[in-house]
Amino acid sequence: MTDISRLFQAFLAPAIFVSATALLILSINVRLMGIVSRLRQYVHAKHDAAKNERLQEAEAYTTQINAIVQRAEMMRRSFLLVLVSLVGTIASCLLLGVGLYWNQAAVASVIVFVLALICLLAGTFYYIREVTLALSSVHEEARDARFMDLGGQPEARIRDPL
Repeated sequence: MTDISRLFQAFLAPAIFVSATALLILSINVRLMGIVSRLRQYVHAKHDAAKNERLQEAEAYTTQINAIVQRAEMMRRSFLLVLVSLVGTIASCLLLGVGLYWNQAAVASVIVFVLALICLLAGTFYYIREVTLALSSVHEEARDARFMDLGGQPEARIRDPL
């Protein structure tokens, strides 16, 4: 009976991290979807501006697209690192259970859990970096006179809420 209670104790701490990591993944996913949506809008607006020979506006969209692609790449890295962390945390839970019967598995569990937390930390740093850059593209767009041409589609001029 004590082995079963030790098994549940071994599962509890990593399971808390699984829940917290899953919530972080949800947040990152929503943010990444918003960035990709904005990127698609700017690509279409750039195409429309180039097609209608509004070359300065197309250049301005190119600048914004490059900034958004950089942010999307940060969020992609964050997303992947946090997913790896989730996998590592689940694996450490399983290894802890096996570690009750095989001591080397318990040691491996600790190593996997530490690596998972390092991935979680790195993913969180990418998230923080993207959040600090989030308004920079809006500020650059507000200062860019090429966006002041009122001849374009109004929906293409929606500002980045992220």
